[in-house]
Amino acid sequence: MPPPTVLSRYGGWLPKSRKIHQAFFNEHLKFAEDMKRRNAAHEPAVVAFEKAIQSDPIMTLLFRKIFLQVSSENHIPDFEYLLRMMDHIVVAAPKFQIAAGEVGEPIGVPMYLLFDLLSNTDAAHDLFRMPAFNVALKNLLDSWGDYLKTGNSNNTLTDAVEGWFGTFGLASLEAGRGIFNQTYVTPDPTAINRGYTSWDDFFTREIQSTARPIDAADNKSLIHSACESTVYRIARDVKAHDQFWLKAQSYSIYDMLSIEADRTYVDQFTGGTVYQAFLSPQDYHRWRSPIDGVIEKAIVVPGTYYAVIPDAGAEADDPDLPEGDPRGALIRSQAWLTMTSARALIFIRADNPVIGLMCFIGVGMAEVSTCTLSVADGQKVKTGDEIGMFHFGGSSHALIFGPQVNVTFADNVVVDNHLLVNSIIAQVSPAAPKA
Repeated sequence: MPPPTVLSRYGGWLPKSRKIHQAFFNEHLKFAEDMKRRNAAHEPAVVAFEKAIQSDPIMTLLFRKIFLQVSSENHIPDFEYLLRMMDHIVVAAPKFQIAAGEVGEPIGVPMYLLFDLLSNTDAAHDLFRMPAFNVALKNLLDSWGDYLKTGNSNNTLTDAVEGWFGTFGLASLEAGRGIFNQTYVTPDPTAINRGYTSWDDFFTREIQSTARPIDAADNKSLIHSACESTVYRIARDVKAHDQFWLKAQSYSIYDMLSIEADRTYVDQFTGGTVYQAFLSPQDYHRWRSPIDGVIEKAIVVPGTYYAVIPDAGAEADDPDLPEGDPRGALIRSQAWLTMTSARALIFIRADNPVIGLMCFIGVGMAEVSTCTLSVADGQKVKTGDEIGMFHFGGSSHALIFGPQVNVTFADNVVVDNHLLVNSIIAQVSPAAPKA
């Protein structure tokens, strides 16, 4: 089994280099200024988004407040500039960003970078949770998603310096994950773009079975990693209802399972264990069943895309950002996002009676506007079977276990550690009776 690799907590979401971060905004601001000078028309999807916002006085007012409240580090002057920068993004595939004297870095979630600092305001907390705003935003993201399924969108799958198969791009894709052609299914391994016909084709690429073997598949007491991801948090004795405070975000089972799920499920998981880990754009984005069992219920529920809990910036013990850095609030809000973001819920009745019922939650963060299910109610699954996938960006996921099971996590399952899909992450045993 390949050794676990520690990746940046914000890896793939925020550039590590400030020069790369600045180069991204310089490029998009230059484009916006050129469009403004030529009085060029917006892309149709951006026109629809603009109309939706400006037709609602509350959303219009909140956007004005966002630009008054946002950090001084913000690069976007106003709403019109935001729209014109969106114009640049919705007809382009994510790429690698370069800057003089710097190693190129992936900008896998460019729309998120536009919203990053804007979201970390009180006004955005109100606006980005409004159903009308999220409907308008989803329509925009869906339009971009349609483009990312076209043949034109594979134009960043090149070996150029800004391409995903260039020197920087390939190194990023392979870091801690294995040699690309030996790890993933490539329609044409000899082609520069590996035969992927679109960005989405590349993003949802399948993995070779030999690259991610299922160790000890016959041991039904083991839990395997459902996603290629970086550990975010483990919580025990989770409550049915809880509040999400700024620094100590708690999991609330009632809200995580949403109004779409049968409320009888809430009682079955109250007092149980939650494991959460997040995916970077470079990761494999299909979900695998962590256990053997039967799909009892599988649904997708709508939610938010860029809403966060506003904070005072990175804390003193942040592994990547200096204390007070306002960037990355979405990453710091991941526990809260399990109850607010668009997400998939897959309830699996385990063959192992000690586990009983467990739940996989696929959390669509930022531009991930699509969570696709690969299973149906009543379907039998084995450990490692595909159960769904994310499209277009980064994301997070959670596994929930009931209070009747004790979950002992492997030694390498620690915060900020990157784990491969299908690897063993835990072992279960009956929980000791409570006194």
